[in-house]
Amino acid sequence: MRIHIATDHAGLDFSTQLQEHLRAAGHEVIDHGPVEYDALDDYPAFCIRAAQAVVADQEAGVQALGVVFGGSGNGEQIAANKVAGVRAALVWNLSTAELAREHNDANVISIGARQHTYDEVTGFIDRFIATPFSGDERHVRRIGQIADFERDGSLLPDPRA
Repeated sequence: MRIHIATDHAGLDFSTQLQEHLRAAGHEVIDHGPVEYDALDDYPAFCIRAAQAVVADQEAGVQALGVVFGGSGNGEQIAANKVAGVRAALVWNLSTAELAREHNDANVISIGARQHTYDEVTGFIDRFIATPFSGDERHVRRIGQIADFERDGSLLPDPRA
């Protein structure tokens, strides 16, 4: 599996350790984050590049997922979700890591590096990578509705209208 990873200064130490962990597990890791610590760096470009790479790989038939993180993971998730075709989920425990893949077919997860220990983070990422999308019709349908809105702004009819 190819894993695209991005962070800002808040997650730089985690990023280095995680890349080693992921490579040891047999994954190909592509780093889109900073090359050195800069407390004033900005995460959007790092996370967007990682998200773009995930989509490009998936469209080319390459198995790929993304991991973005910063202090809280919130901004990083928002940035990644601006890329068409990305379904980025904020993960804060093993259950949300699993459900992100199983129900939402998330292809990127976002984690708050200042919110969790290294061991927790590796557990979230490992669970995310190991969990397949369920393919259940209801989940496929809902993901399709999100993709429709992303593509052309269409929504299901309002039941109150």
